[in-house]
Amino acid sequence: MTTQRETGTAAAPHRVLILGAGYAGMAAAIQLAARTKGREDVQVTLVNPQERFTERLRLHIAATGQQVAEMNIPELLEGTGARFVRGWVTAIEADAKVVRIDDDRVLHYDTLVYGLGSVADTVTVPGVEEHAYTLNSAHDAEVLAERLARLGRGTVVVGGSGLTGVESAAEIAERHPELNVVLLGRQEPGAAMSPKPKAYLQSALTRLGVQVRSGVEVAKVLPGSVELAGGESVVADVVLWTSGTRVSPLAAAAGLTVDERGRIVTDATLRSVSHPDVYAVGDAAAIRQGYGVMHGTCQGGMPTGVHAAVSIVRALDGKRTKPFRFGYYHTPVSLGRNDAVVQFTHPDDSPRRVHLTGRMAARYKEAVTASPWPTYGRMKKMPASGAFWPRGGRFTRVRGVR
Repeated sequence: MTTQRETGTAAAPHRVLILGAGYAGMAAAIQLAARTKGREDVQVTLVNPQERFTERLRLHIAATGQQVAEMNIPELLEGTGARFVRGWVTAIEADAKVVRIDDDRVLHYDTLVYGLGSVADTVTVPGVEEHAYTLNSAHDAEVLAERLARLGRGTVVVGGSGLTGVESAAEIAERHPELNVVLLGRQEPGAAMSPKPKAYLQSALTRLGVQVRSGVEVAKVLPGSVELAGGESVVADVVLWTSGTRVSPLAAAAGLTVDERGRIVTDATLRSVSHPDVYAVGDAAAIRQGYGVMHGTCQGGMPTGVHAAVSIVRALDGKRTKPFRFGYYHTPVSLGRNDAVVQFTHPDDSPRRVHLTGRMAARYKEAVTASPWPTYGRMKKMPASGAFWPRGGRFTRVRGVR
């Protein structure tokens, strides 16, 4: 066999393609680019539909017309050596190791990091796609903010009593006290919290004037109302849908093994169980831990991106990859701009007795919300800092990352 040294030709670099610049995808791109900076044998490319980073943790704030910072993805990648490609992923040919962008462009890869994330489920309940607003992007939030500003008086129904629904209902009620805000959901708000923080959360919603109806299920969204299971109708001038999420069908269409929700099933190192040249991170991955399959949050998503990057580098260097291990730490929930509740948790996400409320909790929540961007910047300069994760002002090591 003729060697590279004998021919004097340079070997083609190993092409790592990262799909999606959400919290997890950005972490993977920054960490991988920082750890391979200056190496000619690795090429890192990040693909995303827009240059603006979507701060999902602040979308409920933007949805009420409040200004939030605009984060630019190419600017953050400056100096790392990573390429940025703007475009929509329209197809993946996993066997050929090809990704199609906007149908007419083709990108080849040797290793793929799949981080396309999730969006609000607008398919399961009839009428949601046509008549409800969502918080999938900064644009979605801006469109809703404009609608609320024009509404004057009326009723806003928030469908879904999970944490996104709670934060959105509280923010809208505080910012628009002239509106009637109704929160509908199967469970009580804060259902997964211990009694005291749950009571505080529910009391805060009452103080803000949010009408909470739990134990109900939306059967259909109509122009001007929502229909509940059982036939009851609730008047709604605006409907914000926060109930449930769905992932892109691209992974399943590409032939990757997925779970019942379409998420890529991974092994312990975050590789696809059917295609070991594909890593899955964030909401798009079905990652099993000792306590079960992880649920999608920024808290867990960013460490998956870091771990995938570290694993890729170790594999390129001929080293054994390590299993990913993650435990949850907290559930911070904003209740307007100056109030919040923070439920600290066991690693399996079950509630501990420790919690924060009020202004202290609001400051804590803001610190958590603001932490991703400086974390990315820190990883550019100190890649090893990706092994530590900011938790309420202190840093904790994520197991399996070095």
